[in-house]
Amino acid sequence: MRVLTFALLLTSSAFSLPAICAERPIEEFASLPVIENPSLSPNGEKLVAEILIGGKQRLLILPAGGKGEQTQAGLGDVKLNWVRWVNDEWLIANVTSMELVESQEWPITRLVAFKSDGTGANTIAARKAAQNGGDVLWIAKDGSTDILLSYQRSIFPDKLEFYPQVDRVDVSTGKMKMHVGSRLGVFDWFADENGVVRVGFGREKEGLRKRLLYRSGEGEAFREVANVDSDTEVLVPLVFTSEPDTAITFSSDDGFAAVYKLDLNKMQLGEKIFGVKGYDVDNIYTDATGKTLAGVSYEDKKFRINWFDKSKRDIQNQLDASLPGQSPQVVSSDRAQKKHIVYAGSASNPGTYYLYSSDTGAATILASRHSVIKGSSLGPVKTIEYTARDGLKISAVLTLPKDKPANNLPLIVLPHGGPSARDSESWDWWTQFLADRGYAVIQPNYRGSTGFGSDFYDKGQGEWGLAMQDDVDDARAWAIEQGIADASRICVVGASYGGYVAMRAAERNPELYKCAISYAGVSDLAEMMRKDSLFLYGKVRRKWMNNQAPDFATVSPIKRPDKFGIPILLMHGKKDRRVDVGQSREMAEKLKASGKNYEYIEQPEADHFFSRSEDRLQFLQEMEEFLDKYNPS
Repeated sequence: MRVLTFALLLTSSAFSLPAICAERPIEEFASLPVIENPSLSPNGEKLVAEILIGGKQRLLILPAGGKGEQTQAGLGDVKLNWVRWVNDEWLIANVTSMELVESQEWPITRLVAFKSDGTGANTIAARKAAQNGGDVLWIAKDGSTDILLSYQRSIFPDKLEFYPQVDRVDVSTGKMKMHVGSRLGVFDWFADENGVVRVGFGREKEGLRKRLLYRSGEGEAFREVANVDSDTEVLVPLVFTSEPDTAITFSSDDGFAAVYKLDLNKMQLGEKIFGVKGYDVDNIYTDATGKTLAGVSYEDKKFRINWFDKSKRDIQNQLDASLPGQSPQVVSSDRAQKKHIVYAGSASNPGTYYLYSSDTGAATILASRHSVIKGSSLGPVKTIEYTARDGLKISAVLTLPKDKPANNLPLIVLPHGGPSARDSESWDWWTQFLADRGYAVIQPNYRGSTGFGSDFYDKGQGEWGLAMQDDVDDARAWAIEQGIADASRICVVGASYGGYVAMRAAERNPELYKCAISYAGVSDLAEMMRKDSLFLYGKVRRKWMNNQAPDFATVSPIKRPDKFGIPILLMHGKKDRRVDVGQSREMAEKLKASGKNYEYIEQPEADHFFSRSEDRLQFLQEMEEFLDKYNPS
């Protein structure tokens, strides 16, 4: 087996940060990654990546060999969602900006095309598209500049143009030709490897029913092959294989999301291709043709890829042998599958990007994801399992302070958001900051978390603030029983749904915790549902919320501010569009009126996702000050 050789490829002032200190400065954890989402051009001569410059992430095009000019793509003051190569000369970027539409501010998504030298930037369908104008279904593989673009043409749901149509677009000229017109209720279109839209998926009856349209090829009429209740699984063809009338799909037929063959004539499941006992498969990868399944990914304790393609499997085995414990993965490859960008890191190390040659086995360091923390191993992380009070087995991620005995430590219970999400062993700046400050951190995957099968997810139905809350408290109890945590020094901290959990703990059973911290948390479930129901598919959203918590008043912390028994820090971004800032504002007002010990801090420029380093820094500073006051390490 070939052993990797390493050399430094990319060095510049853009990657220089202060030297490492014995006690890590808070700015190290708050800073945005130095490099994100690097991608090789098809010929392997250039790469594009988000690079940290002057505290902000900029889109740069760089020579893959390390010599030559670096070009910044001028996309303007927008949020970059993703960037892709169309051919060796042209790229496309999906961007979002806030704009006034009909006297109301809307997030507008657009597609911008530009050359690899940074010139020729043009916005595709700028005048035609409504709020969503950047959904790319297919990119030509023949070196041309053709793509398929799905986009809305109206902001009004009562118009057919509200539902996306698909055009074939030449990104070099902006010329467009309609490929598929709008269909009522269809928001998601799927194309085959030849650039023919074959499937349409959407909802009707105000979101209460799902529908699936299918056709066998270009020139054929679409036929409706499914029209079912919103809770019923729909088999969506995701990869159209070279086998006649056969596709690849996901299904939870046996209780866990797995990959199956799909009979396109009968729209019925065929052979099960891959599944993992106890876990859901979450993604699929095709080969260069787009017709063959090359691999699948899933998370058990950490992210994993199972490769079916022999060449990719050989590369993976070589990387695993040369970078043990760092979970290396190929994130981008050239057309010839000879040059690759590899990311390698761990839950204790933010990781490094390498440029790797499968011909020679040589790997050069492209850049460390966080240049100050590069090569460091911070707090050790492992997955544990505990038993909830009703006997349900639950996994949790445990992070400990580095070089400290794991006994009698101050503990942070940190439930994830969602709640349709999960935690696994991966780099987490927030958790590592707390461990650096001397805290053990436990992140419970309470019932209702995703990735553990449909039965585990369904156990969360109707249990917001109840059994799901018990699961969080039981993680605390496990840490005490193991001798890891000091029972008198435990705080609960979380964001989004995790912020709701923190508020609920402060109100429901404050005797278990010393303090609570909620970032962008939900305090009033009825108010959240009222606002959500004003948007598209409000009925299905109300149905979903009623399934999560049949009695909103009983489990909404805002209804019992007098029951809050511990100090609580509330923080929220004014520009949060996922959880309205009023959820924390109103909670703070209620606590003030009840004479409770609280702090409320509103960040004027912050969103829901800590997109700005300034907001990360302020949050960590306020959290550290609050913890030093009420639960010092």
